[in-house]
Amino acid sequence: MSTLLDIKSSVLRQVQRSQSFRRRADEAVASGAAGPSSSLPEGGPETGVAREDGEDGDFFSKMKMILKKKETRQRLGRLEVRGAVGPKGTAAPAAVYPDLSVYFPKANSLWGPIATFLWLALDRGRWGVLHSSAPPPREPLGPGHAAENLMPTKKEMEMLFEEALYTVCYRSGVASPDHVVNEDELFDYLQKVFGMSSSELEAALHRVKEAKPPAYSLKVTVVRAKNLLAKDANGFSDPYCMLGILIGQSPRELGEKKERKFSFRKRKEKGEKRNSARDVLPAKYIQVTEVKNSTLNPVWNEHFLFEIDDAANDQLHLDIWDHDDDVSVAEACKKLNEVIGFKGMGRYFKQIVKSARANGTAGASEDNADDFLGCLNIPIREIPVAGLDKWFKLEPRSSSSRVQGDCHLILKLITTQRDTSMSRRMSGFQVHGLLLSQLLQFEHGQDQPEAYGWKGELSGPAVTILCHHGTQMDLSALQLAMIHWQASSQHHQACSLDYGYLLELLGTIQEQWGEAAAQLPREQEESLANSFISFVEHALLLLRQLRELFPVTNSNAISRLEFLLRCLSQIHSLQPFRMVCPFQNELHVDIATALKKGTQDWYERLQRSRSPLGKPGLECLPGLISLADAVYDDLQASHSVYGKLFVSIVKVDLFGITYRQLEKMVAEEVQAPVEELSAGLELGSAPGLFELYITLAEIQRLRVYLPTKDSPALALPGFHTQFFPAIRLWLQTLRDKTRQRLQRAVDMDKLEPMDPSSKHSSSAADATLCFSQTQELWAQLAWPESAEALDLVTQLTEDICEAALYYPELLRKKVDARPLALGEAVSEPLCIALNNVEHVRKATGQVLRSLEWPEPGGGSPGGLPRALKNRLLAMDEDLQREARNMIAHLTAKMVGDIKKYVQHISLSPDSIQNEEAVAPLMKYLDDKLILLSDSLVKENLCRVLEALWDLLLQVILQALGANRDVSAEFYRRFYYTLEALVDFFHAEGQGLPLESLRDGHYKTLEEELRLNKCSTNECIEQYYLDKLKQRSMEQNKYGRLSVRCYYEAAEQRLAVEVLHAADLIALDANGLSDPFVIVELCPHHIFPLARSQRTQVKAKTLHPVYDELFHFSVPAELCRHRAACVVFTVMDHDWLSTNDFAGEAALALSSISGLSRPQVGSSMRSMQPTTLHLRRPKANVKSALRMLEGRMDREAQEFVKKLKEMEKSMGDD
Repeated sequence: MSTLLDIKSSVLRQVQRSQSFRRRADEAVASGAAGPSSSLPEGGPETGVAREDGEDGDFFSKMKMILKKKETRQRLGRLEVRGAVGPKGTAAPAAVYPDLSVYFPKANSLWGPIATFLWLALDRGRWGVLHSSAPPPREPLGPGHAAENLMPTKKEMEMLFEEALYTVCYRSGVASPDHVVNEDELFDYLQKVFGMSSSELEAALHRVKEAKPPAYSLKVTVVRAKNLLAKDANGFSDPYCMLGILIGQSPRELGEKKERKFSFRKRKEKGEKRNSARDVLPAKYIQVTEVKNSTLNPVWNEHFLFEIDDAANDQLHLDIWDHDDDVSVAEACKKLNEVIGFKGMGRYFKQIVKSARANGTAGASEDNADDFLGCLNIPIREIPVAGLDKWFKLEPRSSSSRVQGDCHLILKLITTQRDTSMSRRMSGFQVHGLLLSQLLQFEHGQDQPEAYGWKGELSGPAVTILCHHGTQMDLSALQLAMIHWQASSQHHQACSLDYGYLLELLGTIQEQWGEAAAQLPREQEESLANSFISFVEHALLLLRQLRELFPVTNSNAISRLEFLLRCLSQIHSLQPFRMVCPFQNELHVDIATALKKGTQDWYERLQRSRSPLGKPGLECLPGLISLADAVYDDLQASHSVYGKLFVSIVKVDLFGITYRQLEKMVAEEVQAPVEELSAGLELGSAPGLFELYITLAEIQRLRVYLPTKDSPALALPGFHTQFFPAIRLWLQTLRDKTRQRLQRAVDMDKLEPMDPSSKHSSSAADATLCFSQTQELWAQLAWPESAEALDLVTQLTEDICEAALYYPELLRKKVDARPLALGEAVSEPLCIALNNVEHVRKATGQVLRSLEWPEPGGGSPGGLPRALKNRLLAMDEDLQREARNMIAHLTAKMVGDIKKYVQHISLSPDSIQNEEAVAPLMKYLDDKLILLSDSLVKENLCRVLEALWDLLLQVILQALGANRDVSAEFYRRFYYTLEALVDFFHAEGQGLPLESLRDGHYKTLEEELRLNKCSTNECIEQYYLDKLKQRSMEQNKYGRLSVRCYYEAAEQRLAVEVLHAADLIALDANGLSDPFVIVELCPHHIFPLARSQRTQVKAKTLHPVYDELFHFSVPAELCRHRAACVVFTVMDHDWLSTNDFAGEAALALSSISGLSRPQVGSSMRSMQPTTLHLRRPKANVKSALRMLEGRMDREAQEFVKKLKEMEKSMGDD
């Protein structure tokens, strides 16, 4: 507390030898000492709450358990968090919410509020521990898809094994970097996959090698070309492609032909001779595309199939030509393809142009031949296993040829006529599916850690075998995607896979679905439809067990639920699903049905385990409470976690479905037992009914998340009426237990600070905690009926206020019963008691302001209800009065010491300096206030300072009253003392404000000291200064007087004109007066030669007109004196008795024209008159008279005599 600790008074610097306030303040700041916090205490091991025992302790423990039920469950049931890890295995922070991306790697915008809610659940212990690395619950097997049903028979395994070996033995194409090239490694892998022995492997290999090798074929798709040369006059060309297979050539022949490229229609170069038919390279099954007219970027999208005899040496050759006549090149190629043998082939190659133009113009020459646009030579052995989809740059046929452009080809090397049992019995689609299923089972079994999150990652041998088999079986990308989905979704129903992986497979099907879908056989469409239906049925069964399989306490389970819902949504949005499953129900209908059934099953299991039915009386309450708690937790999870997922992904209002079901069932469950208990209400049943009501009220409050139209159909609205008697009984019990708890807390209180940072004791902490629990009770009660709620909260407020006032009464008794140590003026226990009252006052006010009042409570919008505001003000005033009573008790012990030090000042001789006379009092106050500032909080210290200040003023006033006829020095010393005390208590703005210090008794004391220390003339001057400052509060009561005053500098005289008066008071019996005006310059000791002058008497009028001018020969310097004034006294002339006083007015001479401002113009009488309001002397003017009455000098006595004569003439007002 820094109040009063920053004093820089010269008095204290001279006499104070003990520790100063400033040093104490600096130490307090350095040590970090602070006042009590305004927040309510939570209770701890040092408070009385931790020492609860007896019946009232059990009561408040039970109430705390009810109000903090979630925290209690957290403390009792929290598991040790060991699996929540951060990046790279670091421990997750405990006090702050971690980076959610660490724990939810698949998080998206939807995961923000969900993940935050889960971490809040972890922090508050609502459902237990969020164990982010714990595996989710194991999902059950799909119906009819148990693992044993997926296992083929031994015969089928042998056949599938041979199929795989056959694929490995007859591999073709260029392997990719992730493929396994070593054949023995592939054989060993297949032996492990199928569980075969070495002998069985050798036998199977023997059978495979004796089987007939497959036939190879090349599938070619000529897609398009671009940027071709323009050969026609119109700037375009009419391109077409001619392609075929060049049969295998030896390396020597390839070297000879390296410089010249083969062309189907080669023009004889100049000087070139053809020696034989071998110069025209043989081609097999030459085929052509359509001619695309007038374009340089033709699009063909034509498909061709070529048989391959020697995959190691054969080549695909393609020419692009510009067509220049109307001859059908395709017909010529057909004739060429009828040739059998190489001899006839060479002849037809040489005549292909002529035969193509057989119907053309006679004598066609070389100039009419088609123009060459470019060619391609692609060795079959360079085609990758999975095929080739590539743009090829066109090549010239010789170094002199000029070509440009690219051609887009899709190449795939497949096999036909496979000599395996599987291939003969099943389609390639079915065989590949079986092989993939077998590999998935094996690979998944190898990946044991977190098998639930397996994403179908296959090893190198598995990828190699599947790639070769899919290519050899001529399966399209769409068929491969379908097979992958079907095998994976079927395997998932036996052994869970990652739903994100399944979602990717569905996306692949959607990407590949297009023109290829039209070529799918019917049985493959049916197979795809069955896989979709089977997966959806399995997913719906999982959703029926939502709470068991996807608990909100497990982040991995919630992540799986999100992607499961995304899979369902993706399936129903797929074009393939709509085509192959046109009659399926809407997804939201199926999910809603599954959720309803799952909720019903869950509640029935819950009911069987916790059902209170059949138990008598109070025995049924624990079961009902446990059931309601479980339902509330489930609804909270449905709203905060499940609901957001279902609404955003599958557009299903899970919370609405769940709430309507559970709310109805819970209402039916509790209705009969509550009615029975309320009929025979006992004190023992009140806590259980209150706890049950709190949970049901929380359930009911969740209805705000439902559509408004659903509210009338709910079962819980109105349930609170059954609990009203129990709630009233509970609040009455709370009132009685609160008083008992306060009594016990004060009895146990040692009136010592709880800790170095606080200045209140344990009983104050207990009291505020008790009141805060009461406020929290009302907040959770949230009584819905306004009239009943108003009744309850009014009574609750009254109970809190009574308890708050009961507490200081207990404290005062405890302090009074404690014996006071000898010489102890400032009692630390009394200071602690003061702080306790202040602590409880602030806490109680905060609690009462936090109470939620219903609308009928009145009050302005946004403010406190009128009834609460009035009660709060009354309670606050009562508590402050109790604090002031304790402070009076504290200061009463200091009265004797203060009187002693004030007497020391009054008895000090005039020879002693003022500082020395005042020093003992200042040192005494300094020492005591040091103790008080260490023991009291700021508010109490200010109250004590105010009380001490008032006490000091009264003691000094008493000392002045006891000392009359003393010298002026006596009063000057006390005036010095008063100003020193003002500086002391103000403490340069850190103490009491100057406004409060210079109010009340201070004004009386200061005026008396100020006047008594002055001379007689100074007192007289002060009298007139006070008269000039006087303002008439009733300006029209005594009338008005119009005058004109100015100073004539040339004549050194003051001119005063009395013009007229108005509205004078009637002083004669006839209701009129005979007024005249006395004009005099005051004070007389300033103007000793200026005699008073008077006007004529105006008979019988209240509005006399005088128009009389008076002159006073006085120097200008005297007129400028601060107290110089002209006084106008209006008297009523009486012929038979003394004149009566009618009123007076004073005008300061320093403000008149000629003195305060220079004269303007020659005539001053033309200036505006001054209107003065007549008045009579007030008390503040009479005070100077009292000061002069005690003086015996002639000036004072004459002045007092004159004033008393005037008072006699005033009569009654």
